[in-house]
Amino acid sequence: MRDYQSFEVRNVSVIGHSGAGKTSVLEAMLYYTKATDRFGKTTEGSSMIDFDTEEIRRGLSVYTTIVPIEWEDSKINFIDTPGYLDFVGEKQGGFSVGDSSLIVVNAKDPLQSGTKLAYKQAVAEKKPTIFFINKLDEEHTSFDASYQALREEFGKSVIPFEVPIVEDGKIVGSVNIIKNKAWYYSPELADKPCPVPESMQEEVALYKDQIAEAVAMGDDELMEKFFSGEEFSDAELKRGVRIGVRNGEICPVYSGSAVNSIGIQRLMDLIVSYFPTYSERGMYTATTPNGVKVELLTSETEVLTAQVFKTIVDPFVGRISYVKVLSGVLAADSTVVNANNGKPEKISQIYIVKGKHQTAAGKLFTGDIGALVKLQNTKTNDTLCDKGKLLMADPITFDTPMYGQAVLPKTKNDEDRLSNGLARLQEEDPTFKVVNNPETKETVIYGIGDQHLDVIVNKLNSKFKAEVVLSNPKVTYRETITKTAIGEGRHKKQSGGHGQFGHVFVEFSPNPDEEEMVFAEKVFGGAVPKQYFPAVETGLRECCQKGPLAGYKMVNVKTTLLDGKYHDVDSSEMAFKMAAHLAYKDAMTKVRPILLEPIMNVKIRVPDEFTGAVIGDLNKRRGSIMGMTPVDSDQEIDAQVPMANMSRYCVELRSMTTGLGTYTMEMDRYDPVPEPYASRVIEESKKEK
Repeated sequence: MRDYQSFEVRNVSVIGHSGAGKTSVLEAMLYYTKATDRFGKTTEGSSMIDFDTEEIRRGLSVYTTIVPIEWEDSKINFIDTPGYLDFVGEKQGGFSVGDSSLIVVNAKDPLQSGTKLAYKQAVAEKKPTIFFINKLDEEHTSFDASYQALREEFGKSVIPFEVPIVEDGKIVGSVNIIKNKAWYYSPELADKPCPVPESMQEEVALYKDQIAEAVAMGDDELMEKFFSGEEFSDAELKRGVRIGVRNGEICPVYSGSAVNSIGIQRLMDLIVSYFPTYSERGMYTATTPNGVKVELLTSETEVLTAQVFKTIVDPFVGRISYVKVLSGVLAADSTVVNANNGKPEKISQIYIVKGKHQTAAGKLFTGDIGALVKLQNTKTNDTLCDKGKLLMADPITFDTPMYGQAVLPKTKNDEDRLSNGLARLQEEDPTFKVVNNPETKETVIYGIGDQHLDVIVNKLNSKFKAEVVLSNPKVTYRETITKTAIGEGRHKKQSGGHGQFGHVFVEFSPNPDEEEMVFAEKVFGGAVPKQYFPAVETGLRECCQKGPLAGYKMVNVKTTLLDGKYHDVDSSEMAFKMAAHLAYKDAMTKVRPILLEPIMNVKIRVPDEFTGAVIGDLNKRRGSIMGMTPVDSDQEIDAQVPMANMSRYCVELRSMTTGLGTYTMEMDRYDPVPEPYASRVIEESKKEK
């Protein structure tokens, strides 16, 4: 693998729905360009791209993989991303370093939710996009039906550039619309341009008119020529298409079959012809540590900035950091500085990664992607720079993990290895979070969904030898009182010598303005000396940590020490603390305690078509709809829902909306738990104890 200058490098994110064949397309390219001697398959464990045990076991991509392809004196860094939504963090990291997008579409179902999400993301990031309709060799597929579905969903920018030639239900070749030539797949005609079949000439002319119209819209000179009825030359068409693809006004559609290597060669030709190189971007904006924006050239002559977009933590190899060089040149055996924390890093070796293989390289030029090993102070989203020229790239935005499960080690030995494994896996995965809840004494791990956490659990076992079990995390209920009452506590104990004596009367009253217990005193005539007030307060605060109903923290309570008695010899701080405990216990039989539950503010965004189903589901969860706001073609629903009914919401919302719904959630307040839910929670708490 030779070093490539940045003007030769294209970075293409391969995105789309899970199962559309993204990895197969890249396996076909590797095989076609003789980078491998066989067509790899994930399920057989022979794939160069999906080689991890989790990917082989599941038969799908779990991680982002870099697949560089050398074609037509160019280097194309394909970034193969998972389509399954649980692994969106890997997709977001990989998508961020792509300068263009290849959306692979399943011909049997072209408008799967992953296709819609992929196109939405590509448009939002203003990345040039090509569609490849895959699996056209399978039964009950139609290029025209798939193309029309894409065009109706995504608009007139979606235009065919190559259409299949079908004879007796089989694809025997394809017609390139711009070149107006046909290619057949038979060995005797391979790679030889032929005339367009007479039966397809009208169809090809129609598609060419669509391309010409789209080209004309992006260039005033060509627009004038188009409306005057003149035909564009091949050079004019190619120039216009390059402009249109780069500005997003043209999204070419190609088609074929990855497993049969149909359409793969000219897909690579199309990418080299119309997708921009990274250096063509010209400028990008970085930020100094004190927040000043700086414009940098995407060139080797510029200062070095290289962003880490993916991290792997291996117990044996150490940390592996995947980087994209945004400007300048990154050289092996050099020292750089992490602009995010100011710490130096030694670059001992640079590797070019091709699936599961790595090749040592002396340098990475602007725009190129590679891997660094054993960086000590660098994590995902950090930027490496030259000393004295600290500049940070814009951080990659990762989804916030919302699906939580409590994690418990199976044995004492697993407990020690668990904490180390969780810390390492957090370094790897920005969409994985660990929270230690001091109130419930649980360690809760958060991910994107069931499959995401299943991968985490398997990695804890295989990489860190920690076996664990998962369970639903406990809900942090609260308890409070609804009546005012006075509790009496008298602690007296005689056991030879000094005894213990403390006697108090404490008023307990509701206090909705303050969550934490408020302590006051109204003692007259020194019935309880001031020196014992702190002991009484401490005793009451200890009691409020466990309410009388289910043992949850007591909130919104005011306690007032009214009266009491003491003994000159036998009274002590401990005696009055114990008297406070008894007063609390006495009062709880009179104040009518109730259970409170956390209520969450939930903001949900879904396409219009799913609004009714989502609202109906929220009602079943005892939710209250607070409002709805149209946002583009979506609806944004504001609701308030008890936390107890939201534990699996991320998984269930995805199921309801075919993966197109998103939500955020934050704590709002505590409300009384209605019956019979309160009785159920109290009963479960008693059983647990």
